[in-house]
Amino acid sequence: MDTIDGMRTFVTVVSKGSFSGAAEHLEMSPQLVSKYLGQLETRLRVRLLNRSTRRLSITEAGQAYYDRCQQVLADIDEMECAVGELAVKARGTLRINAPMSFGVTHLSPAIAQYQHIEPDVTVSLTLNDRVVDIVSEGFDLAIRITRLGESSLVARKLAPGRLVVCGAPSYLQQRGIPETPEDLGEHDCLGYAYSANHDQWTFIRDTETHRVRIKARFSANNGDALRLAAIAGAGLVLLPTFIVGEDINAGRLQRVLDDYPVEELNVFAVYPHRQYLSAKVRTFVDFLGDYFGSPPYWDVPN
Repeated sequence: MDTIDGMRTFVTVVSKGSFSGAAEHLEMSPQLVSKYLGQLETRLRVRLLNRSTRRLSITEAGQAYYDRCQQVLADIDEMECAVGELAVKARGTLRINAPMSFGVTHLSPAIAQYQHIEPDVTVSLTLNDRVVDIVSEGFDLAIRITRLGESSLVARKLAPGRLVVCGAPSYLQQRGIPETPEDLGEHDCLGYAYSANHDQWTFIRDTETHRVRIKARFSANNGDALRLAAIAGAGLVLLPTFIVGEDINAGRLQRVLDDYPVEELNVFAVYPHRQYLSAKVRTFVDFLGDYFGSPPYWDVPN
């Protein structure tokens, strides 16, 4: 017998004044009601009800237990109702982890708009460029820009993350424009430190793969640091358009090697489970898909 079931059965017997009344209300047999009460008294080692062929009377211990049971069951009902509402109504604190550049430029404005739609959701955003364990570190979801491999986590693609090679017009005027990936050997390049192959860039053209070892005179673990260095003329950089798209549109950076595409990354929302997904996670992920657009707004020319 479940303790809560026993408590509910006892409270119902007292409120209805009989085993038969409780059985009808709980949709179980009078024999099962009697069995639950007997098991409950055995576990508590106290008599809760005095029984006779004509009536039931509650004992002193039973009255004390009845009063406490009513409060406990009311608290449980309230708790279950509140938890159940989390599955259908967006509320509570949404803990998000995201990369620094993407989080500052694209996610923070999106969160502000989302909270206008869902005012009962509080957001806690943590920005860093390392890959976190969202389960052990207590995040509801993470935004990841990657080529997602095998994982026990659930991932939903939100937008493409196209990669382009670009440099400042002043740098290209001085050093020349590379025509093929192999020409990068004659250029200064900027490397992303968190990439597994930060000193190697891979291009694909007509199913032919070009892997080029670059001279990374400057590397950093943050995309905006590399973007600003490229604008200052430090060299060529390989970055997603969600970081450099605005600079390319404004002429601060110029794309090169467009005939040699780079395998694109994707922007994913990653969360631990698909089943029983909370409303705050579900509505936020749905919102981001619409907010970024298709194609995403950072790939739409001004």
